[in-house]
Amino acid sequence: MAIKRILVPIDFSPDSTNALAYARDLAKQFDAELLLLHVIEPIHFITESDVYAHQRHLSATQMESIGLDLREEGRRFRTMVKGGIPSSVIVDTAKSAKADLIVIGTHGRTGLAHMWIGSVAEKVVRAASCPVLTVRRAGGKKTKPKATRRRRRP
Repeated sequence: MAIKRILVPIDFSPDSTNALAYARDLAKQFDAELLLLHVIEPIHFITESDVYAHQRHLSATQMESIGLDLREEGRRFRTMVKGGIPSSVIVDTAKSAKADLIVIGTHGRTGLAHMWIGSVAEKVVRAASCPVLTVRRAGGKKTKPKATRRRRRP
């Protein structure tokens, strides 16, 4: 299998940074181009113009910063900032850019948080037309500390 183009959704979280590290290694092994995508989710309860423009500017600046590191490594890459529903935009971009692989970080939410917020990674896995590599949070799931029992004194 030839991997020429790897799409990496970036939300600037530690999870997406971790996924980018995996994608960098894969790109190096396959001499593939990295497509870095940041999706700005629409905010329906406020006017879009000023807030959207400001968010787009901040996102583009952060993407440029990531690009500087990749340029220093001699990596082939493109950065994109798009607006819309993240899972849909990721799937559509992968298809239109003819990505051979999507590398996406997972936030590791479970239970009610997962049900309420949903999982962008899960939706991408279900809808993508190319393979998807999900990268879990370093160290796996977060766990709650177990309660310790105090020993009763006689």
